[in-house]
Amino acid sequence: MKVKIDTKEKFHVITPEDIVITANMTDELDQMLLPFLKTDIKNVVLKLGMIQEVDKGAAETILNLQQTFYDNNVSFVICELQKPVEDFFDLLELLEVLNVTNTESEAWDIVQMEEIEREYLKE
Repeated sequence: MKVKIDTKEKFHVITPEDIVITANMTDELDQMLLPFLKTDIKNVVLKLGMIQEVDKGAAETILNLQQTFYDNNVSFVICELQKPVEDFFDLLELLEVLNVTNTESEAWDIVQMEEIEREYLKE
């Protein structure tokens, strides 16, 4: 899977450059994203703007990745879903449980709010 990785102050933006994510790509997705949990900057924004199709196995992997990140007290936000992908997530009833925003800027806002919330809960 070809991706672009852009590291910001508080998160990594991961942008797959393919137009399809299939179940046979999920191991690669795991191997690419899970190591961020061991870095100084742990939060991930998955920017799916180029993706036109996701199959069920890949959608479930994205959900599991999100849960793994939140289980480790870091953010995982998905942004820029194309309509066919958004509709497919909705059909699988995943859209309501995934942390999805329209833009990278909104994803940044969510990461910041969640960071503040985690700091507040520590006290």
